[in-house]
Amino acid sequence: MTRYPILFLALLSLCGCAPDAEPPEENLSVILAGGFVYSGNDAEAVIADVGLSGDRITEIGDLKERKADLRLDVTGLAVVPGFIDIHSHAVRDEPGDGIFRWPDAENLIRQGVTTVVGGPDGGSPLPIVDTFSAIEANPASINFATFVGHGSIRALVIGEDDRPPTDEELDKMRGEVEKAMQQGAFGLSSGLIYPPGRFATTEEVIELAKVAARYGGIYISHMRQEGLDILKSVAETIRIGEEGGLPTQLTHHKIVGAPMWGKSVETLAMVDAALARGVDVSIDQYPYTASSTSLTILFPGWSLDGGRDALLARLSDPEERQRVKDAIVYNIETDRGGNDPANVVLSNCPHDKTINGRNLTEILRQQERSISKENAADLLMELVEAGNCSAVFHAINEEDVKRIMRHPATMTASDGGVEGPSDRVPHPRNYGTFSRLLGYYVREQNTLPFHTAIHKISMMPADRIGLADRGRITVGAIADIAVLDPATIIDKATFDDPHQYAEGARHVFVSGEAVLLNGDMTGARPGVILRSTDYGK
Repeated sequence: MTRYPILFLALLSLCGCAPDAEPPEENLSVILAGGFVYSGNDAEAVIADVGLSGDRITEIGDLKERKADLRLDVTGLAVVPGFIDIHSHAVRDEPGDGIFRWPDAENLIRQGVTTVVGGPDGGSPLPIVDTFSAIEANPASINFATFVGHGSIRALVIGEDDRPPTDEELDKMRGEVEKAMQQGAFGLSSGLIYPPGRFATTEEVIELAKVAARYGGIYISHMRQEGLDILKSVAETIRIGEEGGLPTQLTHHKIVGAPMWGKSVETLAMVDAALARGVDVSIDQYPYTASSTSLTILFPGWSLDGGRDALLARLSDPEERQRVKDAIVYNIETDRGGNDPANVVLSNCPHDKTINGRNLTEILRQQERSISKENAADLLMELVEAGNCSAVFHAINEEDVKRIMRHPATMTASDGGVEGPSDRVPHPRNYGTFSRLLGYYVREQNTLPFHTAIHKISMMPADRIGLADRGRITVGAIADIAVLDPATIIDKATFDDPHQYAEGARHVFVSGEAVLLNGDMTGARPGVILRSTDYGK
């Protein structure tokens, strides 16, 4: 009988353990060893190892004695929080496009983006839970969150008409905001330059913003005007946040049209004044001197009342057509036309893909028509009648871009989406926004320190919508992480050749799972739906 305890003790001595010893530490999933670690908190990097267990960051420090299933030597590289694109068109109007067509989201992953926030500019799917279900049925490599769109709600309840809502309709609109917030929207977006949002009064939007405020949401707005009336539009956006009782954000803030270049001095002063009196105002911006949207952005607002059929009816009337034409000529001169038809470049014309990538001057010349703003206006009306197009508009000044970028209330967002090679000629922001910020504006232009730029694309947008466990590298945070080479990170997409992936990203992890490893896509799709209700709102 006494032999068995002796044998047991002998076995214990061989394994190097004792009856009261601590169990051996479990392997970490991943160790990122020796990199420059940026917390996301606008602070200089520290050299440290970062350890992941499952979907969380569990250890930061000297982990050379720790074991891991995967150890990556990232010496000399930047270990940063996965970037959060707070203004994304990842879910597009066209069925089966965007994140559904390219769930790997390679154009974003190769920049270090791990989370996108959709539903901008007043446009979102309704109900938002249907989109959540569709994405969950075909998971993506990136996380997805959304705002609820004021314009979508107005179209659902009122239609495309230029009129105020009845009391009953306003109540229905409030109900739609409340439903979306309960389902997990992070706030209310508006597109007050686009129909039908442009037909709403400020007071209407304030009433809906109050509903989002009750659920801890923010208000984010494509303002009514980004050109001649930019100052009025900034004042309106601030007012909606102030009277609606919620944080407010000027989205893709820019100054459009040469007559207004330099006015960012005044718009930023307005933001500073609002902040000083206690209004919670922020900004997002894409780092380019061109915008992109539908050709109808150059049409007068009154011509869009009632939707497409009503517009086509107006264009069929010679007097009305001339009124529309005169307004388009004016907008070419003073607004997104940049005072030159060559500044309007078609990016996607579904009815005629052969003209994608051509500007209005080139098309007029091809058609053997003289080059003039009047003929360009005629061409625009013809293109819209044929089915409409999206376009890129070169009408922004670089100094305004840099001034807005430096402001402490500004974060960077793409206003792009999930793209892949196609016959479209989209804005290069789809492929390059975040890499351009870090490569061109930080490294080459010295516009911002690297750690400040990282803050503006990680912790800052995360905190703006209440994602307390993302956008940061801290113990306990979700392991959304990018490993980049600060010396080589750069955008490659150009306006002429936009379908080019950014360079400089080595590894990207989403919820602790590698989606980019040693520069190669892994095919993993660990992205999840993020709901505001998950964060206690």
